[in-house]
Amino acid sequence: MEQAKHIGLRENVISKLGVNPQDAIIALTYFTISFATLLIGGLLGLIQGLERAGLYSLPAGFNYYQVLSAHGLLLLVVFTATFTIGYQLANLSHSFNGLLPKVRKMIWVGIVLKVIGVVLAVTMIVLGEASVLYTFYPPLAAHPIFYIGLVLLVLGIWSVAFGVFINYRHWRKENPGQPTPILAFFAMGVFVLWFFASLGVTIEVFMIIPWVLGWVETINVMVTRTLFWWFGHTLVNIWYLVATSAWYIIVPKIVGGKHFNEKLIRLVVILLVVLNIPGGFHHQIIDPAISLSIKFLHVFMSLSIAVPSLMTAFAMFYVLEKAGRKKGGKGLFGWFKKLPWGDVRFLAPMIAMIAFIPGGAGGIVNTSNQMNQVVHNTMWVVGHFHVTVGVSVVLTFFGICYWLIPHLSKRQLTAKMNKVGVIQTWIWTIGMTIMAGSMHLAGLVGDPRRTSDTTYAGHETALSWLPYEYVFATGATLLLIGVIIQVYAVFNMMFFAPKGKTEYPVAEPEDDQPKVPMWTERWGLWAIVLLAVVAMAYVIPIVDMIVNAPPGSPPIKTW
Repeated sequence: MEQAKHIGLRENVISKLGVNPQDAIIALTYFTISFATLLIGGLLGLIQGLERAGLYSLPAGFNYYQVLSAHGLLLLVVFTATFTIGYQLANLSHSFNGLLPKVRKMIWVGIVLKVIGVVLAVTMIVLGEASVLYTFYPPLAAHPIFYIGLVLLVLGIWSVAFGVFINYRHWRKENPGQPTPILAFFAMGVFVLWFFASLGVTIEVFMIIPWVLGWVETINVMVTRTLFWWFGHTLVNIWYLVATSAWYIIVPKIVGGKHFNEKLIRLVVILLVVLNIPGGFHHQIIDPAISLSIKFLHVFMSLSIAVPSLMTAFAMFYVLEKAGRKKGGKGLFGWFKKLPWGDVRFLAPMIAMIAFIPGGAGGIVNTSNQMNQVVHNTMWVVGHFHVTVGVSVVLTFFGICYWLIPHLSKRQLTAKMNKVGVIQTWIWTIGMTIMAGSMHLAGLVGDPRRTSDTTYAGHETALSWLPYEYVFATGATLLLIGVIIQVYAVFNMMFFAPKGKTEYPVAEPEDDQPKVPMWTERWGLWAIVLLAVVAMAYVIPIVDMIVNAPPGSPPIKTW
């Protein structure tokens, strides 16, 4: 008995040094899956760009839409989800002094479900049975196994989410009257959004499966599209919420400062959770069967995300300027030069934050009814997506790697690996600027997206797009180089870097901060508010789509 107590005490002391060793294995497993997926998805992205530009022909048995579908699923769902979960579980373990044993079991079950689901879905794409793009909504139809794989993927995410909720409730009971550690608060917001966002796509998939099995002849295309964007729109902002957790809490520590007012930070998290799901119709502005008033409601909800975004911008520039001036920065912008630009842990997320400015501006264009009519089905949208996700989100993820993976692996971030990270960050930034910038320009002159052949039998206007597509391919080549370097860095830090201790850089609050208000801890209330806002935005239009439904569509396979 005494020995057991001693062992338990020793494990408790170890976990207080950072992430519990058992939880570190879980997080590293997620990162292994994440970056293996990034390598495959990045290669497919280059192949896709070269094929579209006419510089490469796919082997017999493969087509452009097959590659596009795999690229979208692997990067937008698998890479981002596995990285997000690995990072948030590490944050929870660090905040809660380790996860509960039963929660670990639920997480391992989630890993198994997700891996099986991804293998099933990707296998169908490789076999040519699921070239339905990342959006995968009807009337395009894939093999039933593809959708079964998606169901397993969602169940895997739910298994993790419910485990997180159980661990949170346990911590609240053990620590009555105490505010949740700020990184754990972010994690709760992320998993609440994951669960409610996935409800829409789950309903959609269970509508699709009987349809592709032939049990029903037709399907309501508008309802399924709407349910997808319930999920698809929110997924983007889940990534944004994950990125902001590093901006608010990790970056200030790295620059030698303290994080901003915790009351504001928690309010930002709550606003992002409550406002996120309603807004999906701004992806459907050109769709029929949705009234203008409902579309404008969703546009308003989409633009409302600017409020917490501007709060974030103010808070971060305040923190960075204060840290820079503390280091001796003089004049209007002298503080800017004092920031640690040679530290990849700062450089990558800082570029990500800067990129969110043009990314957000492009989002306003996409959300505006009149301007969306011009750019909706063009490469502009693809360029916008690569700025917001490929820079603002992904570069933040990359920056996190350089401190979190050595911490989990009990290794060190060496000066050499830091230099590799800086080089990789600039290669990625330049490559994405070239590719996404040319995509925006090509979109403005009419170059269509989701189209393999854009020459239109040699039409003069279509041929004018070709130089932009060559630039796409140039940028995509640089991005693949960046992917290879990043994957090398991740696995080097995971297995080969010198043994040692790496700090978990959690910033402390500024002095004399007001007490954290406990009303922010009422996640049951915020979930109810979220559901009420979702009901306001979706119940009436979906009911209208069902009551006044068109004849519906049979399954269509175009490849």
